[in-house]
Amino acid sequence: MKRATKLCFVIAFLSMTAVFSQKKTNGTVYIDHPAITTVEAMTKAFVAGDADKVASYLADDFKAYNGVKTNRTDKGQDKESFIKSVKGWQDALDYFSITRTNGAYPDAIEYKKDNDKDVVWVQTWEDLKGMHKTTGVKINMPVHRLYVVNKDNKIQTAISYSNESIFDEIGSSTSVRTNGTIYNHHDNINTVRKLTYAYENGDLDKTMSYYSDDAKFMDINIEFGKSLTKTEIKEDWAKFLKDYEIVSIEMIGYPDYLEYEMNNGREVLSWWNYHLIRKSDKKAISLPMHFSNSFDADGKIVAEMAYYSPALLSAK
Repeated sequence: MKRATKLCFVIAFLSMTAVFSQKKTNGTVYIDHPAITTVEAMTKAFVAGDADKVASYLADDFKAYNGVKTNRTDKGQDKESFIKSVKGWQDALDYFSITRTNGAYPDAIEYKKDNDKDVVWVQTWEDLKGMHKTTGVKINMPVHRLYVVNKDNKIQTAISYSNESIFDEIGSSTSVRTNGTIYNHHDNINTVRKLTYAYENGDLDKTMSYYSDDAKFMDINIEFGKSLTKTEIKEDWAKFLKDYEIVSIEMIGYPDYLEYEMNNGREVLSWWNYHLIRKSDKKAISLPMHFSNSFDADGKIVAEMAYYSPALLSAK
C-alpha cells in the first residue's frame, strides 16, 4: 500500500513538472508605462478635435487598420489621412467621447521574441459614444484597439476592432426611403376588432382564439423584456372581467396595419376607450388603451404590447 501511494505521488509530481515545464515567458506586461500615457493622450486629443496634438503622438510611418475588415491586402490609413479624420469625427458627432470601459484598463506589452525594433504593444478596451448630428443615430459601442509604439514613444500602428453595423444605420438614415405599406382596411385589422368586441361581450375563449399558442403579452407597466404567456394573460383578463363591467369599448379613430419591408414585420396599431364600471364601488371609469399587435404570415397574433394608465383603474 505504501509503495502504491509513493508511486502515485511520483507520477503526480512528474505530471505537474511536465505541465509547468511547458510554460515559457515572452516579455513583460505593464499596467503603467509611457506608451500607455502616449496612447491615452492621443485619444484625448482626438476627442477634443486637436489635430495638431494628435499628429505629435504619431510616427511619420503611422498606419491605422480596421481589424474586422476581410481585405487582407489593405494598406491601411496613413498619418495624413488619420489626422484629417479628427475633424471628420468632430463634424459628424455631438457628445463625442472615448473612455475606458468600466472595469478595464490598458496593458503595455514588451515582447522578447521577434522584437528587434524595441516596440511596445498597447491594448485598450474603450467605449465610444456620441450622436450623429445629421441623423440623430446614437452611438454607444465597445472598441478594442491595439497600438504599436516605437522606441521614440510615437504611435506607429493602430488596429481597431468594433461592430460597425451602427455606421450602416447612419448611412441608411441619410436618405429618405420607404419601408412597406400602411393599410386602413385589412384582414389583420378585422382580427383586432373581432377579438376586442369578443372581449367586450365576455367571450374570453373566442378572444384568445385569435392569438398563436406561443404568443407573448407585454404592457407598458411591466419590466421591459418580460412578457406573459397566453395562459397567464387569459387568467389576468378573466380576473379583469370579474372586477369590472365593460359597458362598451369605443374605437378611437381607426386602426392602422403596417406591413414592413424590413424583417417582414406585420403590425396593427389600434386605439380604444374602455368604458367600465368598477364592481366594488360602482364607479364609472374611462380607460384609454393603445395596442400594438404583431401578426405572423397565417394571420395569428404572436405578440401584443398594451399601453394604458393603471392609475385610472384605482382612482377614487
